[in-house]
Amino acid sequence: MNVSRIALAGGVAASTVLILAGTASAHVSVQPQGEAAKGGYATVNFKVPNERDDAATTKVEVNFPTDHPLASVMPQAVPGWDIAVTKSKLAKPLEMHGQKINEAVSKVTWTATGDKDERGIRPGGFQQFPLSIGQLPEDADQLVFKAIQTYDNKEVVRWIEEPKEGAAEPESPAPVLALTAPATGEHGSAASSSDTTARVLGIVGIVIGVAGVAFGVLAGRRRAA
Repeated sequence: MNVSRIALAGGVAASTVLILAGTASAHVSVQPQGEAAKGGYATVNFKVPNERDDAATTKVEVNFPTDHPLASVMPQAVPGWDIAVTKSKLAKPLEMHGQKINEAVSKVTWTATGDKDERGIRPGGFQQFPLSIGQLPEDADQLVFKAIQTYDNKEVVRWIEEPKEGAAEPESPAPVLALTAPATGEHGSAASSSDTTARVLGIVGIVIGVAGVAFGVLAGRRRAA
């Protein structure tokens, strides 16, 4: 009897953990497909789950940070969705590849198309929206993207609360992309290795050249003798 009660209690506890974990993770998030290194470019996915049992998500809006504007934002086509890219004029122009950029993308909006009963993100599902973004800032450790999710029953969920380090996760957290330090030493090591190889080859060439001259001098003396 005691064993059965313990097993039952354990099962209930495990189920509770799974339910809470599912609830906590069911929000709009941004995930890098590769490295999101400072100063570089990255392909990211905005993952949007449907949290409703009786409505479909038909519109997703992602707003870009104004304190670290991105000059290059290229969305990948998503079947069943129209994409609109909104640009805004910058108060301070950016310099990119030697050119001044006076405007940057401030918002990307995906709107579901097709038949009303099949379009959008259906209950129990999710959709990923890929973007190529850059040039990532070098003076920030993260980028915060405020997202707005709209359902076909006119309900709007605003994922705009910025998570704070050491604090509990907000009820509607905004997607946050962590930025990592760029890889250092790789190019330098390659250059150093190439430089060392060139020096070795140069020395070998000199030695071969000197040996050739010496051989020629000895051969000439033998002929004269």
